Amino acid sequence: MLFVLDVGNTNTVLGVFARSEAGNGEAAAKYERLVAHWRVATNWTQTVDEYGVLFRNLFAAADVEPKAIQGIVIASVVPSMDSTLREVCERYFRTKPLFLEPGIRTGMPVQYENPAEVGADRIANGVAALEKYGGPCVVVDFGTATTFDAVSAKGEYLGGVICPGIGISAEALFSRTARLPRIDIRKPERVIGTNTVGSIQSGLYYGYLALVDGIIELLLKELGTQTKVVATGGLAGLFGTGSKYIREVDDLLTLEGLRIIWERNAAARKLAPGKSAAGAAGKPRR
Repeated sequence: MLFVLDVGNTNTVLGVFARSEAGNGEAAAKYERLVAHWRVATNWTQTVDEYGVLFRNLFAAADVEPKAIQGIVIASVVPSMDSTLREVCERYFRTKPLFLEPGIRTGMPVQYENPAEVGADRIANGVAALEKYGGPCVVVDFGTATTFDAVSAKGEYLGGVICPGIGISAEALFSRTARLPRIDIRKPERVIGTNTVGSIQSGLYYGYLALVDGIIELLLKELGTQTKVVATGGLAGLFGTGSKYIREVDDLLTLEGLRIIWERNAAARKLAPGKSAAGAAGKPRR
């Protein structure tokens, strides 16, 4: 089994893939079945043992045997947690994790001025979207920040847009005003609010939806109207269903991207036993 981790600033999404049961030979060796997945809060202060216990408890609840884990791949945008997660993998799963970082084979050329600046989750999203939906495509990831990532028809990561996430916007409104309450983010029944909570919900939802659709509209002018638009992240369902342009909502897109990237690096890992995949890959390659 393959254990995949998408470590974000607010939440960490985890998944376990099993090998395909159909067919024989090389195709059957791929991890294609997602047998379990979870979303937990990212806690920067938890120790190795605390994370080890958390992961094992999640595995037990899903009837997944930790000893069955044969590989681990991690996309992290929280560098301070990387050493902790590496030790968790080695201590509790007896496996060296593959971190998605410069030097890892992704099969996707990165056109950013400095490719090392691109978040690992954004690369994973682009790889998965291209594989599943084809290019050109745009991935909108509703996380702590909302990111828009553009992939060309040739499979190149072109760059994108980064905006404050709606959670940050809502928290700023609450913390910088004296009388406005903290509220749940949801789609109100009507645009015109008849009380303070309803008015805030309308402003957050419809205002943010207008931001999302406005940016997508500009991206489509550059990429072409045939561009597929895919939404992922914790609030993808909330905004994806209201958008004029989002056609696919794929909550687990990042996990799929990590799985694909793992497969592309499997051969390199076998060539360098006992070393990390980054070390085996040598110079940065995308």
